[in-house]
Amino acid sequence: MRKRFSPAHFIVFLLAIGFLLAFIQVGLLTIAFDKLGLSASSAFTLLFASLLGSGINLPLFTIKAEAPMKELPTTMWQMLRQQHLVFEGKTTIAVNLGGCLIPLIFSTYLYLNTGISFLEVISSVIVVAMISYMVSRPIQGLGIGMPIIIAPVSAAIIASLISSGHSAPLAYIAGTMGVLIGADLMHMKDISKMGTPLASIGGAGTFDGIFLTGIVAVLLA
Repeated sequence: MRKRFSPAHFIVFLLAIGFLLAFIQVGLLTIAFDKLGLSASSAFTLLFASLLGSGINLPLFTIKAEAPMKELPTTMWQMLRQQHLVFEGKTTIAVNLGGCLIPLIFSTYLYLNTGISFLEVISSVIVVAMISYMVSRPIQGLGIGMPIIIAPVSAAIIASLISSGHSAPLAYIAGTMGVLIGADLMHMKDISKMGTPLASIGGAGTFDGIFLTGIVAVLLA
């Protein structure tokens, strides 16, 4: 008669699944960066800088803000997302290094070095930004939330339609810049009503969306 899994077997199973997922993710990241024309060392530098920079917010200015309309749940994940800051009637507006500045710099690099026209970039970014704005929502006490898969799929489709020869770099630019503009900047008017101590452009709430959008959009393009 077969015995049930022991706790040790279960832990080994989870570790095996974790290694498998990590291997798949590394493989997919390699494919994505290769489509963008990056060497392995350059890809690693960009990846490491983005992940490390996701924890760095550069303050710009502070605005008065309203307290949340209702008591917020305090799960462990939400406490981590708020970075243990206490709301005191004001919100600090900041830019995130890994989720805003680095994607902006890399998008500029792709635009200048891949032969994409300015019209192609502007038109694709506008479309993805409008889609991101429509599907994103302000979440009191946390920031801006949006379904992760919509932006990369939209960016990949639009990039393929606008410029099939440069679909990969255009998908990255449209995806990352579209989310930044549509989900973050176009919701700036809602920040004062969120009751959050920190609103970081490209930071918690959208960094994961921006990072995954760029990678997935390139893979789909």
